[in-house]
Amino acid sequence: MKHKKDDIAKNELGEPAVAYNVSSTNLFATAIGNAARQFNIMGSYDILKATRQGLPKHGLMALAKKISLTLQEFANIMHISERTLQRYDDDEIIKTEYAEKAVELARLYTRGEEVFGSMDKFKIWMKTPVHVFRGDTPVSLLDTSIGFDMVFKELGRIEHGIFA
Repeated sequence: MKHKKDDIAKNELGEPAVAYNVSSTNLFATAIGNAARQFNIMGSYDILKATRQGLPKHGLMALAKKISLTLQEFANIMHISERTLQRYDDDEIIKTEYAEKAVELARLYTRGEEVFGSMDKFKIWMKTPVHVFRGDTPVSLLDTSIGFDMVFKELGRIEHGIFA
């Protein structure tokens, strides 16, 4: 069954998984690679399937570049050594647990772009020490799921004008 791009977006907005929808920056397509480029919008199940299969290294590296993470920052978030990451061939599929972290990064940066109104503004905020995080940068918290959750919650507070 064919749907127009707008129809798909409207249908998905009613679902709780709205945070997984792709924004104009198309971070999920960046991470997932060529298969995703065949579609303008990917649904949650498409992203789930791709994550379970693992993602190609070149997709992960493209995501890191697009969100302005250094190799060291990206490796720390992924819980993989820089050297191990470098050893993978560009087209080699990286393990599911790394793919899952990459999807979380794409979700977070997509959400941040929505809240800040610009990817550039959000990337600056991510690398700026924040009082609510005891002077740590938001990006430094992303090595744990709790850190991701803290950053997502802070984005919600910012969106609603609640500042600590």
